[in-house]
Amino acid sequence: MAKFSHTNDQSNKSSNPTTKYLEWRSNDKSFRYYDKERGENVEVQLPLKFAFIQHYHTVKGWHDKNQSGIYSNEVYFIGSEPMTVRAFKPKGFVVADGLYKDIKTQVAAQGGKYHRSVYVMLEDGSVANISFKGAVVREWSEFYQEFKTSEDTNWVEITEAVDQKKGSVKYSTPKFTVGKKFTAAEDLKHTAACGLIEAHMDAYFSKVEEPELETDGIDF
Repeated sequence: MAKFSHTNDQSNKSSNPTTKYLEWRSNDKSFRYYDKERGENVEVQLPLKFAFIQHYHTVKGWHDKNQSGIYSNEVYFIGSEPMTVRAFKPKGFVVADGLYKDIKTQVAAQGGKYHRSVYVMLEDGSVANISFKGAVVREWSEFYQEFKTSEDTNWVEITEAVDQKKGSVKYSTPKFTVGKKFTAAEDLKHTAACGLIEAHMDAYFSKVEEPELETDGIDF
């Protein structure tokens, strides 16, 4: 059972503790994040080890007409919580609004894609977000069904990429495996990281604001 999902009646405010936003790079068989201070993309080679905190549903993409990235609010219950899909430029431009099942076609036509937004703790104790899309969502979902009974006690490890093929399209997906159990010290760090995300998401769901993530250098 997950440590939390979210609550909607909180008024507390918490700064976003997320230090990195990682995305899978199929061709490179590695992860990547945009470093705002350095102004460049940073590649993260495998192996990658992380502790699961919580995952949500969101939309990201690229709006050709506005030449702008697309984003949406994060939701926990995708079947009952509405999503507002917007473009960064012009600021606040609404692409679609409603339950994902009702706006899915419209969102896809405008360049938006479903993403699984996964909050994790890295080995150094910092909080990161890993964004999965396409075939990686399927791989994560299948793995999570096995892993969810260990999500509060074990690491997740990605030591290799798996070559995949659909028709003439070749791509890769990360191979998720259940890692070792937390030590006592790691468990304390994980509990603290979960508390940071829970406080942040309580504030987030009480008032969804513009995302803090910079779009420069990010591939949608």
